[in-house]
Amino acid sequence: MTDTTLPARILDSLVDPVLFADIKHTVVYMNSAAVDHYTGGESLMGTSLLDCHNEDSQKVMIEVLAALRAGEEERLISDDEKRRIYMRAVRDEAGEVVGYYERYEPKTV
Repeated sequence: MTDTTLPARILDSLVDPVLFADIKHTVVYMNSAAVDHYTGGESLMGTSLLDCHNEDSQKVMIEVLAALRAGEEERLISDDEKRRIYMRAVRDEAGEVVGYYERYEPKTV
């Protein structure tokens, strides 16, 4: 028997936030760490990520999504002393981008 909640359980076991948005930048999924991390938590589900960011960040997100749709798999979008954040493409069986997620890479000292 296939457990359809298994992928969500795996993602919920991660300590870093995982947020998935579709190609319209609508928040479709957040793991438990993302719910705790982002201001507004679960209320972000179904809303536009663009509304949560300033104009400069919105431009970056739109540009990166276009690059992902053109074939890139991942792009660094933020790099500070604690972590790097990447936007990573999620593709369907035909290779078309159906959305993206933010991937965190903590920096170690």
